[in-house]
Amino acid sequence: MAARNVAAQGFDMTTTFPRLIVFGEALTDFIRDDAQHWHSIAGGSCWNVARVGARLGVPTAFAGTVSRDTFGDELMRKSADAGLDLRFIRQVDRAPLLAMVVSKQPPHYFFIGENSADLAFDPADLPAGALDAAEIVHVGSLGVVREPLAARLIDVAQAARAAGKRISFDPNFRAPMAAPSYRDTLRRLAGLADWIKVSDEDLRGLFPELDEAAALAQLRTWAPDATMLVTRGASGMQLLHRDTVLFQPAFPTEVADTVGCGDASIGGWLASQLARPDASAAEHLRYAAACAAVACAHAGAYAPTAAEVTDMIDRSADAVVSQ
Repeated sequence: MAARNVAAQGFDMTTTFPRLIVFGEALTDFIRDDAQHWHSIAGGSCWNVARVGARLGVPTAFAGTVSRDTFGDELMRKSADAGLDLRFIRQVDRAPLLAMVVSKQPPHYFFIGENSADLAFDPADLPAGALDAAEIVHVGSLGVVREPLAARLIDVAQAARAAGKRISFDPNFRAPMAAPSYRDTLRRLAGLADWIKVSDEDLRGLFPELDEAAALAQLRTWAPDATMLVTRGASGMQLLHRDTVLFQPAFPTEVADTVGCGDASIGGWLASQLARPDASAAEHLRYAAACAAVACAHAGAYAPTAAEVTDMIDRSADAVVSQ
């Protein structure tokens, strides 16, 4: 199935490298249903972003390591199904990284990941020349807070920036980022980034001492030339770049859940940058919002297809015309 998906995207893994490489964590979510029942879902913010890019037709890789067991096998299978370049994912003989989701509302979760597989990632294991060929590198989430992986990913981002690659950064706030030591990592990665995606919830977690306006001002001080993409769920998305401010309303859709919607939005933004380089910032923003809307309509961290996103945009345009 993987070979068919890749071929359909015009992506020959024997002769080409991906245009988008996403570095970070892949994990398994264990979600509590009730006192006796839990269910597992393959996930991880960075892995989700990579799947979105691939499903939208952009040659994409997730660069990371997963466990050599049932959980890692599932991540590998779903990576292949999405059309990701499997040369960038290794399975290792370590325990899986697990996210134990005790409650979705209100959010209550913890991670099990001491010496887990994700921490074994080494950029030296990447295919020779792969980073040279990439156009965009995306980092963020748990990968940049868990050592020794965090230091390696910062090095990758710095090397990519020095090589002229465009850098995307999504902090995707999680509890470990409340540690004071993470503030320097946040500042360094923000300073390297061309695009920074944050949600209103991220801003509250990253800067608990500041209101939203002050938190955004702090990020923009660290990254004065970066484009900020601020997601606010049903309240839409905002783009901030120097003196430019754009707003994109959320697309109307039946919401199954919001898991992975932020990942879909930044994945859609990056895919749009590569697939439609001549599009305006407003058009890229609209595409990102449409990706999030498609993801919202499906349970779990859904990766939309280009056809689904185009249909979402077209249906919304039709609705506006008919009013």
